[in-house]
Amino acid sequence: MKKLMITCSVFAILCFSMVAGAQQAATKEECVIKCHEAAALVNSKGLDEAIKEISDPKGPFVWKDSYVFLMNMEGKMLAHPMQPELTKLPHCLLITDPTDKALFVSFVNLAKTVGHGWVEYMWPRPGHKSPSKKITYIYRVPGKDLFVGAGVYVGGMMY
Repeated sequence: MKKLMITCSVFAILCFSMVAGAQQAATKEECVIKCHEAAALVNSKGLDEAIKEISDPKGPFVWKDSYVFLMNMEGKMLAHPMQPELTKLPHCLLITDPTDKALFVSFVNLAKTVGHGWVEYMWPRPGHKSPSKKITYIYRVPGKDLFVGAGVYVGGMMY
């Protein structure tokens, strides 16, 4: 009986851990909502305030395992809460993922043409070095030569 109780307890803990881990993964719907909120912030409070808020790793645009970033149409990263060093570059257009995809070029092209949509590529999860499959929603800020993006990691367990 004692062995059965221990087995049941371990099983319950494992199930709870899997559910808790699943709750830590951002959803595509959250990415769309956060991008629209960030774009509205740019238009309501101005670029400087938006950069400050989007750059804050403890701010409202960082949640679960995702975050919003802000770029201009020339490929310059203006705000990135997880990798602020990207904002120091003149542009990000030469950066490729491990499959040689120029992801930032894809972001800019999508923002310039359609104005919104999804881009698939490889990128490290926050706090990790090895890349994971990711899809990012790109949304052009209405009336501006700027866009925001936020993505979800596809497949695999959070680690």
